[in-house]
Amino acid sequence: LHSFPTRRSSDLQDTQPEAIVHFAEQRAAPYSMRDTATKRYTVDNNIRATHNLLVALVETGIDAALAHLGTMGVYGYGWSGSAPIPEGYLTVKVTTPDGEIERDILHPANPGSVYHMTKTLDQLLFSFYAKNDGLRITDLHQGIVWGTQTEQTARDVRLINRFDYDGDYGTVLNRFLMQAAVGHPLTVHGTGGQTRAYIRDTVRCIELAIENPPQSGDRPRVLNQVTETHQVLELAKMVSDIMGVDIAYLPNPRREADENELIVKNDQFLALGLEPTTLSDGLLEEGTGIARRYRHRADPSKIISRSVWRKGMETAEDLLTELPADES
Repeated sequence: LHSFPTRRSSDLQDTQPEAIVHFAEQRAAPYSMRDTATKRYTVDNNIRATHNLLVALVETGIDAALAHLGTMGVYGYGWSGSAPIPEGYLTVKVTTPDGEIERDILHPANPGSVYHMTKTLDQLLFSFYAKNDGLRITDLHQGIVWGTQTEQTARDVRLINRFDYDGDYGTVLNRFLMQAAVGHPLTVHGTGGQTRAYIRDTVRCIELAIENPPQSGDRPRVLNQVTETHQVLELAKMVSDIMGVDIAYLPNPRREADENELIVKNDQFLALGLEPTTLSDGLLEEGTGIARRYRHRADPSKIISRSVWRKGMETAEDLLTELPADES
């Protein structure tokens, strides 16, 4: 998608897709904050990929349902306090000389990284092209994905999925599971009070989104692709109890609140037929069946995050020194 318009428009004409799943973006918040080059790459790649796809759909006139992988991070963490985060749109009251009127607006964006910022810019592109050109778009505001298996891939070891655990691309749960599998203390950044949203059934969610697209002329449909929320420390304790490892606290390389609340609505997905798999249902299998089975492939040098959010924060080497000598 990075060099899309002419060649990719031809590809669309050749394939005539009924639906398109847009995953063609750099996907890691830590990587987007590593240095100036990765910040520029994240913006250039992500925004260009999205816009190239949109203009190609307009150019070809193909009426494909577009499902885009967004992120819960567009909302920020803690902005809404204890109020539930709605599914994409917020009803606000505007005071005018003639009285109050109600308007639905995109939930105010509050990105916490350059990566998350690109996803908020995607939202504006989607809104414009849905309004101006009638494109049918679903934006999936996804939580942290956990789990490496589906019922289908579990049937043969050759179909196993990737398991990212490193400081840039690894998810917090994968990192904990890998650390536990090799006997390393679970590295909790800051207090562990950060609340995040989680999802295992991401493929099912994409399927539901494609099967139930908005109509031409509708605003983009926003679905909160989330089944549960947990504080990071709560998650660490769950893994610690199951796999019998200690917890270590490190300075937080991100610029964020020590803790936050996160209450998320996912009514649309549930109404479409999603039957969530929760961490309590699958965490033991994932930890013992996958992480321990492949622990010989783990590279412990990748555990510590090497991306920090601002100058003056601790470097990766500083973070390493925070661990006791026998744990670093």
